[in-house]
Amino acid sequence: MNTQRLGCLSPLALITASIVLVILFAAEIISGNSMFNPGELNAQAGTSIGGLTSHAEIGKQCGKCHAAFWSDQDMSVLCLECHASIQAEIADPTSMHGILYQGTAQNCQTCHTEHHGPDGSLTLMEMVNFPHDATGFSLNGHQVGADGKPFTCSDCHVQGISTFDQGTCINCHRALDMDFTVTHTHDFSPSCLTCHDGVDRYGDFDHNQLSFALLGEHMGVECSACHLDDRTILDLQDTPTECEACHLSDDAHAGKYGIQCGLCHAPTGWIPAEFDHNLADFKLEGKHVDVPCESCHINAFKGTPKDCYSCHQQDDEHNGDFGTACEICHNPSDWADARFDHSLAAFKLTGAHVNVRCVDCHVNGVFKGTPQTCAACHADPAFHAGLFAGMACDQCHSTSSWSGASFNLSHPGVCGEDACINHEGATCRDCHTTNLSTATCLTCHDSNNPTDGGDGGGDD
Repeated sequence: MNTQRLGCLSPLALITASIVLVILFAAEIISGNSMFNPGELNAQAGTSIGGLTSHAEIGKQCGKCHAAFWSDQDMSVLCLECHASIQAEIADPTSMHGILYQGTAQNCQTCHTEHHGPDGSLTLMEMVNFPHDATGFSLNGHQVGADGKPFTCSDCHVQGISTFDQGTCINCHRALDMDFTVTHTHDFSPSCLTCHDGVDRYGDFDHNQLSFALLGEHMGVECSACHLDDRTILDLQDTPTECEACHLSDDAHAGKYGIQCGLCHAPTGWIPAEFDHNLADFKLEGKHVDVPCESCHINAFKGTPKDCYSCHQQDDEHNGDFGTACEICHNPSDWADARFDHSLAAFKLTGAHVNVRCVDCHVNGVFKGTPQTCAACHADPAFHAGLFAGMACDQCHSTSSWSGASFNLSHPGVCGEDACINHEGATCRDCHTTNLSTATCLTCHDSNNPTDGGDGGGDD
């Protein structure tokens, strides 16, 4: 059985390894950790902090920046122990460091690096991973310039990374489109960042995604025509959407019809104006459909009378004799085609009365008080000669025909109830020669009949 140990685990190998480790540890202490140094520190003099003006003056004290692996500190904590002013700036959400640091997982090493030599830069930023969105301006729309080359920080931050002049935007965009940029800055001010945040939402801005969609004639209107003197996003959002906010000066009605232009006018064209009158209390029917608005709305919309007489008084051929409720007889379809539903009245029209003209009964030009008796219209003393005085016309006449009258009640004559049956063909005048209260038989029965005394009791 082979029981020989591995050479690396022999006593000599273990002793040798221990000696090498001791030598390395001693060399690291003596050299001040320089054996692990990736390069020289920056030696450019800056503001004095703790008596030091550059990192190079730290010398070989790596622990000033690099925390031990067993420590709960990280490099950013050690940075801020020296750079206390940056610590204060991080606490201010309006400062550059405060904006970048708040709510992000950034640390100092993201932008600030070392060991690039005495003249190396302490600030190195890559646009692909720099959290520029945290500043409120995205770089999504600024990946490459007009020449197709990628943007660099200095292209915009010409006076240093911590400052920005909005004139840089204007200078760059003038080179892209001079006319648009000049007009745009004139209309909306040269303070680009009050509205633009770099995501290019205004380059292909769709107004129809908002509550106020651009339709008809509005599609060709310049932005500044409605957003006059707007300087911020809030200004743009607070732009009034009522028609009268822009078009009150175009009101040909001089305010008589109110200021709610949208009730009649539409963006497709200021003219013609249309109003859905079915939304109002007064519906347009018949000839009213084609009447110009101003014919009825003389002063304004509100308070316009809705009765016929207010507009048609001058058309009243009755001169007011039939009252002012024109709609009782007239209708919007044809003013001349006047009809009255007499079934709604106490006096119903039947028979020949249906075709009688209104003025034949309503002779005084009024409806109320018109007599409802037959005699009021049909009295004819020359025909009856007063013979039937006190007798109602409808006892003999009917509305079907005035002629062909017949007594339609039980005959109270002395001959008995059946006497008239034997006198068919006789007229009332044959017996009632003077009046209805007296009668004679002698008109038909002469005096040769000894039993006839003239009182209706004799035989024929």
